[in-house]
Amino acid sequence: MKFPYFKFPLPQRSDFFGTSILKPIIPVEIVAGATSVRYAALIDSGADFCIFDGEIGETLDLDVRGGQRIIFGGIQAAGGFAEAFVHSLMLKVGGWEYKTAVSFSYDIAKHGYGILGQKGFFDIFVVKFDLAKEELELKERRT
Repeated sequence: MKFPYFKFPLPQRSDFFGTSILKPIIPVEIVAGATSVRYAALIDSGADFCIFDGEIGETLDLDVRGGQRIIFGGIQAAGGFAEAFVHSLMLKVGGWEYKTAVSFSYDIAKHGYGILGQKGFFDIFVVKFDLAKEELELKERRT
């Protein structure tokens, strides 16, 4: 399945980027029982795992802090460590639905995008980024 890159206008023209920047952001649906949330997520090959804002977990009626607690670093301000809580949920991407580990954190930026990382996404899909065509392609990984 192919997805177009998401184009973000820049507030001012840049000699390096021009007037916009492209990001591999796709729509996903996170499912917990009978409740689901549609959300935009950045496909991030540098991320260790899938992570969403803690408030998304609350919208799913999860006891967010009741999940397995993990400590991580890298995306929060001030270079410190943050905590996330892992839950086993269904994730819908394109026409696929699969059970995977999804983490929720109150320490990441509010009103941003979810992150689709190595564990829980790249171990399930083969991802082909094609910036020149402004699209990315997902294929189900065959085990």
